[in-house]
Amino acid sequence: MKIGIVGGALQGIEAVFLSEKAGFETLVIDRKESAPALSLSDSREVFDITEDAGRARKVLGDCDAVIPACEETEALVLLDRIMEDSQIPLLFDLDSYRISSSKEKSNAIMAGIGIPIPEPWPECGFPAIVKPSSQSGSVGVSAVNSAEEMDAAVKAVTDMEDIPIVQEFVSGKSVSVEVIGNGEMTRSFCTTEVVLDSNYDCKMVLCKPNVLPKEDNELFSGMGKKIAQRIGLKALMDVEAIYTEKGLRVLEIDARIPSQTPAAVWAATDINILEELTFMHTGRNTGRKNRNGCSAYEHYLVENGSLITCGEKTFGKITKPRFEQRFFGSDEAITDYLPGKDTWAATVITRGRDPAEVLENRKKFIRNVMDECGLDEYKDRSPKMI
Repeated sequence: MKIGIVGGALQGIEAVFLSEKAGFETLVIDRKESAPALSLSDSREVFDITEDAGRARKVLGDCDAVIPACEETEALVLLDRIMEDSQIPLLFDLDSYRISSSKEKSNAIMAGIGIPIPEPWPECGFPAIVKPSSQSGSVGVSAVNSAEEMDAAVKAVTDMEDIPIVQEFVSGKSVSVEVIGNGEMTRSFCTTEVVLDSNYDCKMVLCKPNVLPKEDNELFSGMGKKIAQRIGLKALMDVEAIYTEKGLRVLEIDARIPSQTPAAVWAATDINILEELTFMHTGRNTGRKNRNGCSAYEHYLVENGSLITCGEKTFGKITKPRFEQRFFGSDEAITDYLPGKDTWAATVITRGRDPAEVLENRKKFIRNVMDECGLDEYKDRSPKMI
């Protein structure tokens, strides 16, 4: 099976990785020659599909399924139109994406079906979070503790020509769950824990059976499926939440292929979410069984004699990465490392039967890198305010 992947940045890396693990052939299209997923794929095309729809239609016509790995609306609309005219499954739901890409719309839908979300301003008081309605990740997000900080954060969002969303600041464990659907049935997968760096960017994803207590885990899984059913999901969506002292508070949904979490799920369980989605849309069953293992998926940067944990945005600047196995003792890696290179980056996966084994394998990887590369310092930074 050949998968066409439109977009070669972080989501593209995820799609190629999962496709490779499923035994799929990959084609990546991106308008930038430097897009990191291009060097990982079996074949590649460098052009802007919005400027040459005919070429896009031709190269994608040789694929068995297509998935967008980008968030440019013009490209997504064009791709939806191109694939609608073909018999090739598009592993993407434009209608659901339009809902999820607006926090204003998705919050209203979740509140309407009883999904617990952070309390809105001004009822929540300080501290509060100000975020743009239509941006993804941590772009434009500010934590505020006063009226002056609030005014500045709101202005920053409006200057982006976006709608500011102001909510209660909730603290606790950051968790995520993936859901797939075909418009009739939905299925959720393992809950993962998302660990942030000092810039509130994801530096690590942990997948293990006890990320949440059993009752809360079932509740979170049910929330994901309930949201998917409400919006009529026909592809893949992830749900992000904070597990607070008062319970789960859902922050947002994203109806597109996420980066990081599906790879962590695969490493821990042998369940490949992209493979499951592809088979769902072609009327088949993978027959994969959950092995109930554990994994850590994390990003590292080596520079100035130090090994540093970093967020995915820092790792995303990598050029011409490759897949590696047993990389400094880890199980899997995506890296641009070469012997003697002073500055390099890697996404590293360590697997284990339980969290203790994963932790020990992570420690071995760190020791191996420090010793073999002659590094002086290991830095692992976390946010100031959790």
